[in-house]
Amino acid sequence: MKVSDYLSRDEVAYFTSKSDWHAWRLVLGNWAFIAAIFAVVGAYPNPVTIVAAIILLAGRQLGLSVLMHDCGHRTLFKSQRLNDVIGQWLCALPVMSDQPSYARGHLEHHRKAGSHEDPDLPNYQSYPVSKESFRRKVWRDLSGQTGFKLISFIFRGASGIVTDARRDSAKPFLQQIFVQCVLFTILWACGIGWTYLLWAVAFMTVFMLIVRVRQVAEHAAVPDLYDPDPRKNTRTVEAPWYQRLIFAPNGVNYHMEHHFMASVPCYRLKALRESLRSKQALREVPVFRGYGAVLRHAVAA
Repeated sequence: MKVSDYLSRDEVAYFTSKSDWHAWRLVLGNWAFIAAIFAVVGAYPNPVTIVAAIILLAGRQLGLSVLMHDCGHRTLFKSQRLNDVIGQWLCALPVMSDQPSYARGHLEHHRKAGSHEDPDLPNYQSYPVSKESFRRKVWRDLSGQTGFKLISFIFRGASGIVTDARRDSAKPFLQQIFVQCVLFTILWACGIGWTYLLWAVAFMTVFMLIVRVRQVAEHAAVPDLYDPDPRKNTRTVEAPWYQRLIFAPNGVNYHMEHHFMASVPCYRLKALRESLRSKQALREVPVFRGYGAVLRHAVAA
């Protein structure tokens, strides 16, 4: 599947064009949503608002991760510096990630997707799996086991135990802790410091499950995981708004289009899909309408 087979030079220029207005709209919009969640649960603390806050905050944590991902591709903002600075400090560090490390591994995934050398294969190559197997994975996520494993890995990297050019340094870890402290301080200054616990719980539990579902939706049980054509090795999910709110913020559900042309910003992926569909490029591609349909496909009865 070649870009030139379906898009003219003018179309490529349009779809790959970057907009600082759209970029700031998404970054500030995500943080405004996070602030609203904290404000509501802080003003009306009860079991319903607390559970809702944990779920919604986990969805916004994915939203920040998606923006970090776009900044890692240098596609969110026009300037490299904005992608690096905003992607690291407002997107990656709040969710205990490090953009340079993430971008390096993720770009390798793009180079090797559709092959046996794809470094992300362990996340989805075993699918379809049994219901019992998937239940065990869900339990590990929601019980905090997956989150604890991740935090342990981050700490080991900061301690020099993980031998990686970026992780073999305490700097990213210290930056992550600093940003967490800033977030807590802001909440404490607003008189709702206790709500930081909800951010931590969301990250350690629901966020881990959301990430797993997203990984399954993108590459698990696809027509041919080892075919370089993104229509075969990657999946787009046409999900309703309430599912996108949690599982696919900022256009991350248009994953096949992202692999088709990774230089397209997340705010133009939907238009790219519509263009490819109008050109019959997706004629034989299976359509999945919602994450429930994906899980029914990827988790055996």
